[in-house]
Amino acid sequence: MTVPAGFTPTTAVVTGSDSGIGRAVAVRLAQAGIDVGITWHSDERGAQETAEEVRTHGRRALVSRLDLTALPDAANVIDGLARELGGLDVLVNNAGTGTSTPFVDLDLATVREVLDVDLVGPLLCGQRAARRMIEQGRGGRIVNVTSVHEHQPRVGAGPYCAAKAGLGLLTQVMALELAEHRITVNAVAPGEIATPMTGQEDENVRDARRPGIPLGRPGDAREVAEVVAFLAGPAASYVTGASWAVDGGMLRMGPMAGSHLDHDRWRSP
Repeated sequence: MTVPAGFTPTTAVVTGSDSGIGRAVAVRLAQAGIDVGITWHSDERGAQETAEEVRTHGRRALVSRLDLTALPDAANVIDGLARELGGLDVLVNNAGTGTSTPFVDLDLATVREVLDVDLVGPLLCGQRAARRMIEQGRGGRIVNVTSVHEHQPRVGAGPYCAAKAGLGLLTQVMALELAEHRITVNAVAPGEIATPMTGQEDENVRDARRPGIPLGRPGDAREVAEVVAFLAGPAASYVTGASWAVDGGMLRMGPMAGSHLDHDRWRSP
């Protein structure tokens, strides 16, 4: 039996691709023969460095600033990049932010910022991408980068957890509604990944020890990018509405982690 022939992407937009997971995804898609639109919020130099790396693989790279606190107009960036690329086959909603604040100390401005960047922004960007993909008529791929905290809570991260959990369920609704247009929608839920966001950008993950993670170490951004690239490509044609944990087994620890803790440090952000 052969897999049905079909979707082969040539254009993508990866939000928040100036460093970390976003950069790794942009480069991995370029290796797969895809031209990439790159967005940044505060690190234009990082975005240009990503673009240079994409171009070393013989693909086009376009760079635009995206500020997901300036909604709804910020989503116009998706349309602009799609026009310049000549189409849009893949959207990776990777841009994100967070907070480490006790629940009782949260202020409304912080809550709204996290929800806009991590949930409402991806929703609006996903709308723009889906409309274009429907108009093109050849299908498409949307990958929402969530977090293990799509599935499990973390002290001090109330708005982040709420946004990522919301994005996870939004992914499922999008998958149901867009399936008739041959657009698949999946989530990728990273655990602890060595990136600037976690203060480990230059860390060799295989030298780090994490006893609470079954694989015993943090992840590398390129390991997340491999999963995103699979979901964005032709091999994932029958995969939609799923959340793919890339966490070294972290989520599986559950009661094991709880029963082996011998301190109260987890109570503080």
